[in-house]
Amino acid sequence: MSGRWTAWFGVSWIVVASCMPACAGAAETTPDARAVVEHYAQLAQAVYGDALVQAVALNKSVTAFLAHPDEGTLAAARTQWKAARVPYLQSEAFRFANATVDEWEPRVNAWPLDEGLIDYVAPSYGTHSDDNPLYALNVIASTKIRIGSKEIDAASIDEKLLRQLQQAEGVQTNVSTGYHAIEFLLWGQPVRGHGPGIGRRPATDYDTAHCTHANCARRAAYLRTASGMLVADLAEMVDDWREAGKARNELLNKSPEGGLSEILTGLGSLTFGEMAGERMKLGLMLHDPEEAQDCFSDNTHNSHYYDEIGIGNVWRGRFFASDGHVVEGPGLRAYVLAKDPAAAQQLDGALANALASIKVIKDTADSGRMGYDQMISAGNAAGNKLVQDAMDALVAQTRAIEAVASALKVQVASNRSDHAQGNAPVLH
Repeated sequence: MSGRWTAWFGVSWIVVASCMPACAGAAETTPDARAVVEHYAQLAQAVYGDALVQAVALNKSVTAFLAHPDEGTLAAARTQWKAARVPYLQSEAFRFANATVDEWEPRVNAWPLDEGLIDYVAPSYGTHSDDNPLYALNVIASTKIRIGSKEIDAASIDEKLLRQLQQAEGVQTNVSTGYHAIEFLLWGQPVRGHGPGIGRRPATDYDTAHCTHANCARRAAYLRTASGMLVADLAEMVDDWREAGKARNELLNKSPEGGLSEILTGLGSLTFGEMAGERMKLGLMLHDPEEAQDCFSDNTHNSHYYDEIGIGNVWRGRFFASDGHVVEGPGLRAYVLAKDPAAAQQLDGALANALASIKVIKDTADSGRMGYDQMISAGNAAGNKLVQDAMDALVAQTRAIEAVASALKVQVASNRSDHAQGNAPVLH
């Protein structure tokens, strides 16, 4: 482990460990607004720090796989990818209200992606798109590419090249970096439609001695580079939430009321515009498996679940890290409970109901009875109802967040999402 990543680990767990004795007492008393906002910043640093720890572990698994590409090492890398998603998804509660986070986020979590940009795809994918001139570029198979009028030397697959490809030509689905690019490289394209199963990429796609689908060395270079970039990008966000970091300063330079508005806008936007709207309603409207966020790994049920866990974390001012450490301090719930007990209890109930509804989705998918992409398929009344129930619970959760904002006399916007320009589906 390099000295740089050791330093990141140290800072992450100093936050966790040092907070426990002092913050436990603080959580038992009524905090003031400034204390709530300051603890929210500490919580963000801890959550992103845990995401970094898990991304470093993923990078190690990827390195081990590429050194000895077989089905066992591939399975281990896939397992660690799923583990790495758990803390990151809980960090999404810090999005949609902080410009530093929102400008950075597409580098690590942009979705959906046109996978033909990166690698080979099935014939059913097609060869062109009216919306994306790079739809079937296949950079892994191309040593020279063209982006607009500019010819790019792609002989070396490195960070510079992947940054150039990220949302190239202004197309959001040109995703070359982050969790979902890595997911595609580990699982491959799912071509099953609404049937059971996941992407079936073989380990030999990375075995230069027994290469399948050609370009194994370049594919390995891409996966290695993307995995390392994820670590670096998460390290940057940990730094942004440190004392005097960009994201922390953006938050703490506001009034306490402005900070509370940022917190509630993030929670409301993730609940309504993003989860209930972009990630659930759109898939249910279109009955399209590509609208399942983690469609390559069939892990979307866990994405919904840990997003909801993250919302509850921020409300309560508490985070359980991957290694069992607990970060706890003055939370929004304690503050609201003192100001307006009815509003606090309404949100408590709404959070519990939404988590329970999403847990049914998670348990159903984990059992193997029905994957999330099957739940949103046409003609599946039982599956559609599971998703609709979760959406309805999230809409009720949004109303409860708005009630808290009203009780605190702060402004919130709950319809922000990755498609906040007006393309998000309308919920009623």
